[in-house]
Amino acid sequence: MDGNNATPTGGCPVMHGGNTSGGNPVKKWWPNALNLDILHQHDARTDPMDADYDHRAAVKALDFDAVKADVEALMTESQDWWPADWGHYGGLMIRLAWHSAGSYRLSDGRGGAGSGNIRFAPLNSWPDNASLDKARRLLWPVKKKYGNALSWADLIILAGNMAYESMGLKTFGFGFGRADIWGPEKDVYWGSETAWLAPSENRYGDLDQPSTLENPLAAVHMGLIYVNPEGVNGQPDPARTALHVRETFARMAMNDEETAALTAGGHTVGKAHGRGDIDNIGVEPEGGGYELQGFGWANAGHDAKATNAFTSGIEGAWTTKPTQWDMGFFDMLFDHEWELTKSPAGAWQWQPVDIDEADMPVDTTDPSIRHKPMMTDADMAMKVDPIYNEICQKFRADPAYFADTFARAWFKLTHRDMGPKANYIGPDVPAEDLIWQDPIPAGPTGYDVDAVKAAIADTGLSAADMIATAWDSARTFRGSDMRGGANGARIRLAPQKDWAGNEPDRLARVLSALEPVAVAAGASLADVIVLAGTVGLEQSIAAAGQTASVPFTPGRGDATEAQTDADSFSVLEPVADGFRNWVKKDYAVSPEEMLLDRAQLLGLTAAEMTVLLGGLRVLGVNHGGAAHGVFTDRVGQLTPDFFVNLTDMSNSWHPVADGTYEIRDRKTGAVKWTATSADLVFGSNSVLRAYAEVYAQDDNGAKFVRDFVAAWNKVMNADRFDLAA
Repeated sequence: MDGNNATPTGGCPVMHGGNTSGGNPVKKWWPNALNLDILHQHDARTDPMDADYDHRAAVKALDFDAVKADVEALMTESQDWWPADWGHYGGLMIRLAWHSAGSYRLSDGRGGAGSGNIRFAPLNSWPDNASLDKARRLLWPVKKKYGNALSWADLIILAGNMAYESMGLKTFGFGFGRADIWGPEKDVYWGSETAWLAPSENRYGDLDQPSTLENPLAAVHMGLIYVNPEGVNGQPDPARTALHVRETFARMAMNDEETAALTAGGHTVGKAHGRGDIDNIGVEPEGGGYELQGFGWANAGHDAKATNAFTSGIEGAWTTKPTQWDMGFFDMLFDHEWELTKSPAGAWQWQPVDIDEADMPVDTTDPSIRHKPMMTDADMAMKVDPIYNEICQKFRADPAYFADTFARAWFKLTHRDMGPKANYIGPDVPAEDLIWQDPIPAGPTGYDVDAVKAAIADTGLSAADMIATAWDSARTFRGSDMRGGANGARIRLAPQKDWAGNEPDRLARVLSALEPVAVAAGASLADVIVLAGTVGLEQSIAAAGQTASVPFTPGRGDATEAQTDADSFSVLEPVADGFRNWVKKDYAVSPEEMLLDRAQLLGLTAAEMTVLLGGLRVLGVNHGGAAHGVFTDRVGQLTPDFFVNLTDMSNSWHPVADGTYEIRDRKTGAVKWTATSADLVFGSNSVLRAYAEVYAQDDNGAKFVRDFVAAWNKVMNADRFDLAA
């Protein structure tokens, strides 16, 4: 054999690392390349379920009472390999549920408990999630028993609920229906740091101004859920910590009262673990060897005793009776003076200056031993900050009010990213409509759709106006937390009616023409807006000489101002929309990257994004009537001209001074069209060009229309959870 082709003795017979490494070779060699991975992270290739598996149908067949009973029984079934504190896993399961849900942030709706993402890196290995791998293994027998119908996402949150119930709290309710993902999420930006718990300055413009925390982040460090429990940058100062607590929880959609309730209620039960030498703690799950089987944070000094467990490094319980829901947190916090000390693992924490032995919690393993309770810097913030102090005093004076406020805040924390109540399944779904669920009344379905379409056509509105308005109404949908979308017609309400991206003058003119149509027909305005887009599309398809019917399903409702939390909806405002070739102002992120973000939130694949953008360009619906990217002489007709002319080699492409481009005739040099980077990326990116070439082919004119209509229909119905109920 030729020596150059022989495998060296002891060498690897396959491409070492090349076909199994997690890196992206394109980004390795060309860091500025547009990465489309976020559009294809959870497709059929990663899902082990059968193609016809219907998770919602499976969930509805669960024996809900049996599941709850099994989870509650598990709370007091202590295991030798990870013994329960005081024989009760309640605190651990609450922490698992809390940390699963607590990664949610309001700004982009990403994170949270809705997909079971805490099972995967990086969340499964965050320092703040230390030893939660044990909690999930303790739940495995229940997951194994009930199988597919009980998702990890549901089970993790249910475990937290049942923990509170078993310790005496009446929870507000529970909704099943979360579906698991099957691999790490690639669409969540957790920060740019390359080290766990890197200094907070890395993500703040000014650390003394918590509002300067980098968007869309909410946590103060890489690897934490909320704030540093030892203080800002690990330096205890409860007054300063309070400011960061307020900002962080606000970014997770919580007000001051909810924040105080969650802090106090979360620390009414359970304990922190930091007894022992931190140097003895092993690596996180993702860094462990095969023999660890996904376990992390091995503790050589654990000795099968709950007392020796290690999680945060802070050590101790907050209350006298840590397995009982009571008012002990407030009694402990306000009835004692506190002094700064360190845990056995060296973490800053607070302990009471003077306390009766009878008020000390007993040891988790040996009830004959008592230990001093502790408070974190964030707990002390509830006492030091005047606003939090006043709220906590109100709670202390009215235990029933505290329990109800906490139960509601806990429900919000653990259900926020499920979206509207139509997504909830099971007997414990609360009847009350909560404003953060973005409630929408059921819409009428009995009207004559064809008659409404005819009435819309008679308004004299242009196809472009109707299509643009329908798109703007629907494009706010976020699959990250199931918010936004056309259902509810909130585009007619504040704040959406005034958003620059919605062209308020044009929007008002279109709505004034459509509102009388809705009233006369007995239809919702939400339906009529989408139906107007349907009318406009069908007109544009016919003008192009094609034949296609655009699907439409009635039943959307119209939300009222009272059902709309205007402040909460402000985060949905688009600051860019590549589909309409618009950017509000210059940003550090490129227009094409913002286009990918919007497409991912809408649930689009790269192919769907491609066909939608190309079609919308030739329909002439660019924001403000801009001509960039309108590569056609037949504006208003649904043709594949965008792709045909983008790939036509009789053209050449030239950057100009303002960051846009000119498309010129290669022979004459005459400017034919102008473009943005969000247009030309479909010719320059090799993957997107492959899709563009499909639609530029002579044999795919009908396919282009068919695919555009399908993708359009997907966006228009992205928020129709009522159809799957």
